[in-house]
Amino acid sequence: MTDPAPLALLPAGLRDLLPPDAAHEAAVAAALGSVFASHGYEPVKPPLVEFEDSLFAGIGAATAAATFRLMDPASRRMMGVRADLTPQIARIAAHRLARAPRPLRLSYAGDVLRVAGGQLRPEREFLQVGVELIGSDAAAADAEVILLAAEALTGVGVARLTVDLTQPTLVRAVCQGFGLDDAAMDAVRAALDRKDANAVAATGGAAAETLAALLRAAGAHPRATEALAAIALPEAARAARDRLVAVAGLVAEAAPERVLTVDPVEYRGFEYQTGVSFTLFGPGVRGDLGRGGRYAAAAGEPATGFTLFMDSVLRALPGPKRVPRLFLPHGAPHVEAARLRAEGWIVVAGLAPVADPIAEAARLGCGHVRVDGAVVALPA
Repeated sequence: MTDPAPLALLPAGLRDLLPPDAAHEAAVAAALGSVFASHGYEPVKPPLVEFEDSLFAGIGAATAAATFRLMDPASRRMMGVRADLTPQIARIAAHRLARAPRPLRLSYAGDVLRVAGGQLRPEREFLQVGVELIGSDAAAADAEVILLAAEALTGVGVARLTVDLTQPTLVRAVCQGFGLDDAAMDAVRAALDRKDANAVAATGGAAAETLAALLRAAGAHPRATEALAAIALPEAARAARDRLVAVAGLVAEAAPERVLTVDPVEYRGFEYQTGVSFTLFGPGVRGDLGRGGRYAAAAGEPATGFTLFMDSVLRALPGPKRVPRLFLPHGAPHVEAARLRAEGWIVVAGLAPVADPIAEAARLGCGHVRVDGAVVALPA
């Protein structure tokens, strides 16, 4: 006899989502999409796989190492399974919606698959939900997507959300302003990623004092942005710093209740970002809930957006609420079932007569049963 155990084994980082969790994820994703739509973001749905040529074009090159590849038996060309949806949205904007008026507001929801998981997110397949705002370079566009992400998460029940702002181009601009070469910049970047002040002093050369000041400036807004604004920076870095301060101010003005932090030296995870970027955190949740920021779409068109990771978002929420289930014994009129469903019940219809409807209701996970025309609650 075939052993069923190996047939249920899934690769590391993959899982089945069972009831009621699958319905809970779908409902939360739909609620997020409704918030996006209320701000004028229209949904698009790119394919799960694409030819490598298009999937890795532009910002998609940053996902190449994380992408599963396969041969298309029809065209004999190599394809990739998407590891991130943002490059696909950028392609759609550049080609399918090239003539659409700008700024273009698009939303999406879809699964992604990655070659390997990380320490904080071991899952290799998960649902991404997000938006892209394409065609505007205004600070107001940066603020809009940050505020939208926070509004959407708060709206589905994420409590005590924290938004962490960064400017991934700032450190490089400082290093270039002080004449550091690529090797020195790599060493500085590694030291800053570890938040190691001693290593920054040892590797920063002429930029060490300024980089140390940036490292110390990290913290809660407005203290962090005030400290950041007071740092003397090379000319090439001032514009990046000023944009970060301006966007933080816009977000704080629009949502003064929002917990807002600033880390001007954070870079990890923002490799293709070209301006103000952000990460969303929930208390006690492993990994970030989402991240986003400014990037260059096709042909250098300015864009910004964010992606929410639904596996993490669901960990930040209470468990799914059970809708009352009612067992309707076999033979009940269809109009009765329709009436009960219209009242909000989940109606599980019996497919054959049973001797004990109450016992059958309990076996099927129903808390209520219709007996002699009346709805009866099962004993607790």
